[in-house]
Amino acid sequence: MNSRVNPNNQAVKVAIVGGGFGGLCMAIKLREAGIEDFVVLEKAGELGGTWRENTYPGCACDVQSHLYSYSFEGNPDWSARYSGWKEIQDYILATVAKHGIRERTRFHAQVTGAHFDEARARWTLDLTDGSQVECQHWVLASGPLHVPQIPKFPGMERFQGKVFHSSQWDHDYDLAGKKVVSVGTGASAIQYVPQIAPLVEQLTVVQRTPGWIIPRDERRYSALSKTLFRRFPALRKLHRARLYWSNESRVLPIFHPRLASLLEKAVKQFIRFQVKDKDTARRLTPSYTLGCKRIMISNRYYPTFNRDNVELVTEGVKEVREHSIVFSDGSERDMDCLVLGTGFVVDPRIYMQGFPIVGRGGRTLQEDWKDASEAYLGVTVAGYPNLFQMVGPNTGLGHNSIVFMIECQARYIVDAIQQVDARGVDCLDVKRSEMDVFNEKLQRDVAGTVWQQGGCSSWYQQADGKNVAIWPYATWRYWLKTRQVDAGKYHWEKARQPVPTL
Repeated sequence: MNSRVNPNNQAVKVAIVGGGFGGLCMAIKLREAGIEDFVVLEKAGELGGTWRENTYPGCACDVQSHLYSYSFEGNPDWSARYSGWKEIQDYILATVAKHGIRERTRFHAQVTGAHFDEARARWTLDLTDGSQVECQHWVLASGPLHVPQIPKFPGMERFQGKVFHSSQWDHDYDLAGKKVVSVGTGASAIQYVPQIAPLVEQLTVVQRTPGWIIPRDERRYSALSKTLFRRFPALRKLHRARLYWSNESRVLPIFHPRLASLLEKAVKQFIRFQVKDKDTARRLTPSYTLGCKRIMISNRYYPTFNRDNVELVTEGVKEVREHSIVFSDGSERDMDCLVLGTGFVVDPRIYMQGFPIVGRGGRTLQEDWKDASEAYLGVTVAGYPNLFQMVGPNTGLGHNSIVFMIECQARYIVDAIQQVDARGVDCLDVKRSEMDVFNEKLQRDVAGTVWQQGGCSSWYQQADGKNVAIWPYATWRYWLKTRQVDAGKYHWEKARQPVPTL
């Protein structure tokens, strides 16, 4: 790579794409391992990922704060069991400062493609500013929840009011006294709907499929608890461990659908208790097995439908007009603002269409994933040496903290890089046979869980119903499999052409 072509060209040992929880964990673990020659490539002007982007009213994590944080960077001062986005973002930025990651970050550095040079065993990453980063290893840590899903309702271009997605909330727009239509009833909507309902003149909530929602623990940590956690870190760690195993117990109904059906009865009683109107309660009650979609938590969502200015609509959207929205039954509602709580594009075959990743033989990851996105342990893909993923295929969770999985992956990737150096080779490439055996077993095992039963579809699945998002086992099993790289699963190779030492 000729640095005279573009002054922003760069050569490093490791490039990390994305500065959210995953990318930052990777950077910290590289530094702990003594690997200092790396760069974090962040498309935005600040780090934080999801917690930088999502600032809608009521935005908070649905995993307990003491568990939704790095095990190596405990925080005794979490204010509540479930913290809001600002507190999480502040925690992330404090961790960044402590570990000196900002100095290793290039901001406004969006990666548009990657190409592997087989002869030199080096990757070249292309950036939007025309510069390139050459690296021996790179980590794709952009995460699956960063491209908003924007529905294309007929007539949206004619609408004269305000439209925004929940992840792009316009805080300058005053909702007071407005007639608002909110589309979607997922994890974001159940948080912002109760927040905006008291402000607006009329709120119409458009629901396609109801979700299972259970009570939320809204207790705050006392000053005494924080003091004890600070003075006695072992108590904080014990609290974290209790939360982990409590969450891990949720896999039982996931793996045993009959048990899930028993728990449904309790949740249905919760709905009937919180919603006064019987017809509304009925329409808010799912008809699919508990756990098929992510179970959500809220004490405030269901009671919102007891308000006189809140209406639940379960008809599809037919069209949008200049000042209103029309539903499939022909009914029409006046509308000043349309809020899209419609989630994210999570299928990498879709959101990575404009991001070509070219591996061995000129093949692209998009081509190899045309039927389904697959990887070995969700981290490595055959034919793409030294490319590692964080929160890759089938490593998402429906019951515990994704930060646990991220730490497992970071440790595994560091071990892979160290083994490449120790063996005196230039790259490792997972054997296709090993990757295929791993995924075939995974799909057989997921077939018996609630994620593939109960008559529902979810964002865990592709359009054809194949589950490519969820880890269908206990998380401690993932920890066991990623403690270190099994050398027999990989090809270890030297470059055909000499390359300079990075």
